[in-house]
Amino acid sequence: MSAPTYPAQTRFALRDGVTCVTTPTGAVLLDPPHNQKLTGLGPNERQALKTLNHGPSTLSELVGSSGDSGVGELVDRLAGDGWLSVTVRDSGRDLYSIRPFGQPAARPSTPPPWSATLSKFAVLHRDSEGFVLEHPMAWCDVRIHDPRLLALLDGLGAADANLPVAVKSQFASDLHWCGFLVPDPDSEDREFTTRSWSPPDLWFHRRSTLGERTITWEHFGPTKWAKGQFPQPPARKASTSGQSVGLRVPDLTSLRSSDPTLTAVLEDRVSTRVFDDVTPIGLDQLAELLYRTARTRSTRPVGEGEELLSRPYPSGGSLYELELYLVVRLADGLQPGMYHYDSFEHALHLIAAADAPAVSQLLKSTSATLADGAQPQVLLIMAARPGRMMWTYEQMAYAAILKHVGVLMQTIYLAATAMGLGACAQGFGDTAAFVAAAGVDELEECSVGSMVIGTPASS
Repeated sequence: MSAPTYPAQTRFALRDGVTCVTTPTGAVLLDPPHNQKLTGLGPNERQALKTLNHGPSTLSELVGSSGDSGVGELVDRLAGDGWLSVTVRDSGRDLYSIRPFGQPAARPSTPPPWSATLSKFAVLHRDSEGFVLEHPMAWCDVRIHDPRLLALLDGLGAADANLPVAVKSQFASDLHWCGFLVPDPDSEDREFTTRSWSPPDLWFHRRSTLGERTITWEHFGPTKWAKGQFPQPPARKASTSGQSVGLRVPDLTSLRSSDPTLTAVLEDRVSTRVFDDVTPIGLDQLAELLYRTARTRSTRPVGEGEELLSRPYPSGGSLYELELYLVVRLADGLQPGMYHYDSFEHALHLIAAADAPAVSQLLKSTSATLADGAQPQVLLIMAARPGRMMWTYEQMAYAAILKHVGVLMQTIYLAATAMGLGACAQGFGDTAAFVAAAGVDELEECSVGSMVIGTPASS
């Protein structure tokens, strides 16, 4: 399919981050770590590149008074290679912009069928610049400036008397080229690879990792973007006023010599789904398990208003955003209820009564985990205060939180195995019940993982 003929008012610009250095015989396009040499350019083409360096221009402005002299072909080539953003305009108004961040696909040889529809993975949302259409597998974003185009996203045949047919056709053609369209609404469910991925999972995968969209560390990783704008969320969660339960500190020196070997606990670790309620887990056992796996060993101030921690499991940037809650149904020496573990003081604080509806719901949510729909002796909930991570990390913060959940789960599994306790990780949890029971704002603290803990039944 040949290069499109855009309306005369269409503006072209070097995509974000690109600069062009002209030489007496050519030019170099720079977008670290990528660059491209352009050789054999005539004076009109070099002048067009200099014009692009100064901002968006129409094709006629790039051509100037000297005639085309290859400028149009150069613009088509640069747009096809993903070096240019294209803002399609008509009747004096911006309609939409194609903003590349990767290598464009080849233009399809045929136009899309009128039955074509948006991919299930395409997402339209607003940001500070207006509407943006994104797709996790696309090589560009499409900015929609004219809201009349929004109706077309529900089907390319949608009628709109205020949009010329040529505009609708060009918009459809560009959406096809950009990778946002599929032949019909059911096409993505016919193949296992596209049916098996849910839109949130694919978005999360692509937006929390490096790739074409994110190739530098400017807005990815430990940028500390919030420093100077917002205070770092404190390392220690504000204390609660509920009843406090002091916990015994185990003798780690003795445990170093009496514990089974790492190989033994790795090989003996299993997920326990049947527990012994006649001899339930005791308070001292819970104290030892928490101390060995999740206590705060030390704090370390770094810079003004920043504090890092050390706990037995690893955490990105030593930020330690995870908090532990125990929903106790049956434990020797500890009253039923929901407790927060203060890892700094090695103590439990009662935050909700056992008969609170949300606490009951948390226990009921484990019925699919245990044999015969039983309820746990103790449900250990891992909550995150995501601001601790998000203050420092961009894009990857939530992904890192889930990795921390994994390493803490394994740490608890191994310590529980060494202690002769039973443990079983859950792949789900009731986030709404946690928020209600803990009395927290979900954007400030949310449940991200859970495990069942108790005395295992005899084999």
